[in-house]
Amino acid sequence: MYTGRILSIGMNSDGKPFAAYRVSSRSFPNRQCLKFDKHASVVPIEGFEKDIFKNTYIAYNCIRIERGMAIVSNGSQTDVIADKIALGMNMKDALAYSLLTMDYEKDDYNTPRIAAAVSSSSDEGEYACYIGIVNDKKLLVEEVPYGEAAFISTYGSQVPDPVEFDAKTSTESAKFIFDEGTFANYEKPVTSSAAVFDGEWDIDIYNP
Repeated sequence: MYTGRILSIGMNSDGKPFAAYRVSSRSFPNRQCLKFDKHASVVPIEGFEKDIFKNTYIAYNCIRIERGMAIVSNGSQTDVIADKIALGMNMKDALAYSLLTMDYEKDDYNTPRIAAAVSSSSDEGEYACYIGIVNDKKLLVEEVPYGEAAFISTYGSQVPDPVEFDAKTSTESAKFIFDEGTFANYEKPVTSSAAVFDGEWDIDIYNP
């Protein structure tokens, strides 16, 4: 089954906060993830750089770390959410504001924007995690309960679904969302990335 872009957020099987993202694509499969200290980006692979002129939505930061939080999304809203958090806006409002103002992507499929954010603290009194979507019919931002994980996708499951995220490190997490567990059921994976908090946020990518 093809479900489009996928993100997952919450706490993994090791009780650590994580954020993970996978590109699944029928139209623009020639992409990869690149990792940096505080963010991961989706970009065309060498030789396909001109694809961004065919579709401006295919290159973006998919993960950013800001003020101890990991933000993950399928588009340029990653940066908008992170910037609002940097200015002091709370996580839920930053997600809702950014999804509402940017709205769904105006491409041939009216592709929904999906986004989520999770704090680095594993203390139940400080921990917070939210996941959201905006499509041509709704806007939803929902809390992911402490200790749990959820995923959402652009074309398949457009509501947060619980998931057992059975990966511990960022390297394992990037591979897990690519083709393991629940995510093995979804077609046309292209590239993926993940961030896991274990004293500090660590980012890794998976490019098959």
